[in-house]
Amino acid sequence: MSGLAVPATPFGVPQGVPPSRFHGDSPMAKGPLFIVSGPSGSGKSTLIDLLLRDQDLPMHLSVSATTRSPRPNEVDGRHYHFWTKERFLAEREAGAFLEWAEVHGHYYGTLRGEVDSHRNAGVGVILDIDVQGAEQVREKCPDCVTVFLRAQSWEVYEERLRKRHTEDEASIARRLETARAELARAGEYHYQILNDNLEEAVRQLNAIVQRHFSR
Repeated sequence: MSGLAVPATPFGVPQGVPPSRFHGDSPMAKGPLFIVSGPSGSGKSTLIDLLLRDQDLPMHLSVSATTRSPRPNEVDGRHYHFWTKERFLAEREAGAFLEWAEVHGHYYGTLRGEVDSHRNAGVGVILDIDVQGAEQVREKCPDCVTVFLRAQSWEVYEERLRKRHTEDEASIARRLETARAELARAGEYHYQILNDNLEEAVRQLNAIVQRHFSR
């Protein structure tokens, strides 16, 4: 598999994406919402960082809340909002989340405040979330554009996880098991990108963003 896996011509409109973004309608005031998902080890964070580094469009990467502990070099408020379980559950009850899920024993969630205010100002928002979260967001935001990122082989996922040096054997096994389930749902996404060449993968993701963005 290579390039963009879409049910249309390479730079056409994929099936299921709202057509008002692509035709001669009046420009949408609300910024577009992009979801990027993929198994651990698919390279999501690196790809998104590179996309935003050279992006000339107004874009915001939503910072998720989580109850897991920070990894080395992770900064609260930049990589995640690191919350206690008690605070997370209280905010969930208050309706603060656009989506949330429990993954590998920890809670993760997308705060509405990280999305709505930016979109209403015409800023595009990227969500780096898993397939559970993507399913919830699709139901609440049917205008979202979804992208699934995958590595070229099963061995690459394991290799990348081990290179992090942040996971023990049990954690790696859990993540690989989750990866199998996530890969089985890749067909639910508008686009799939094979991340076997980082520069090419960034180019493809940028093409998707440019295509769906209405200033």
